[in-house]
Amino acid sequence: MRICIYGAGAMGVSFGALLQQTMSVPIDFVTRNVLRVKALNERGAELISGNTKVVVPVRAILPEQMSGTYDIVFLATKQRGNTQTAQFLKQYLADDGALVTLQNGFPEPELADIIEENRVYGCTLSWGAEAADTGKTLITSDAGFYVGLGAYGKGSRLVEIGALLSPAFKLTVGNLYEMRFAKLAINSSFSTLSTISGLPFGVIAKKYRKYAVGLIREAFAVARAYGCQKLPLNGHNLFRVLTFGGGILLSKAMKRYRDTRSGMLKDLASGRRCDIDFISGVIVRCGEKKAIQTPLTARAVELVHDIENGLAEIAPETISLI
Repeated sequence: MRICIYGAGAMGVSFGALLQQTMSVPIDFVTRNVLRVKALNERGAELISGNTKVVVPVRAILPEQMSGTYDIVFLATKQRGNTQTAQFLKQYLADDGALVTLQNGFPEPELADIIEENRVYGCTLSWGAEAADTGKTLITSDAGFYVGLGAYGKGSRLVEIGALLSPAFKLTVGNLYEMRFAKLAINSSFSTLSTISGLPFGVIAKKYRKYAVGLIREAFAVARAYGCQKLPLNGHNLFRVLTFGGGILLSKAMKRYRDTRSGMLKDLASGRRCDIDFISGVIVRCGEKKAIQTPLTARAVELVHDIENGLAEIAPETISLI
């Protein structure tokens, strides 16, 4: 079996390294970053969590060095160029090959416009990671390595892909919409507030909990409109966590992510546009389709765009503008 991780950022590298540890064949890590290719090949994938470091030997290549076809391609790039990325990857997928997106939001429909929908799968990753320097990845949460897997179409290879992932991760296989909206609820609240404020999730849970809860409740309303009966994340049903525990229980759960900051902050710091339209923007657009109002989420998206355009600052005080 040939496997490829396309996109060797923090999440792609951490996912791929953990998977590689359980594989008897090498996985190709593909990135356009020449320095990262060199570092990964020379030093391996270095995963650092607190005082613990794990080094996993890996094989990294540039996109132009890809050849042949892959049985499974795990997609871990930014979403802004998904159409072009899918068109490029299509030639490297075997006739029955599967494209499994590790991206946040709900990227499957766009990918299915290029790759036949029955070959598209979604995978949610529930840990925090940051690229420390070339080849090194910091794990910024201690909640464990939970993965949710679902099929966008018929999913004829769902069981096979699940069996591949289960030795490496705490795996849940189920309804793709439920797993997507579970992750979206957290990303549209904590990741978005982190992007606006520059703060880690732990501080947001403690000092700005009412804003996080308000955003999560809007995501819940949209999820219910799409028929979600549960929102599985890290072995819990988010509907129950917030309904029975309120914001206090949510704050306790986020302690495991106390040092995690949104990956979108690095994009903004580098002067790049971030993926807010593919995260919180998804909640707004899905809400519009179901006539569900999401005013707090829509305002949060506006604020992030204001930051991109130099009309607002990344600061804790900016949260109050929601």
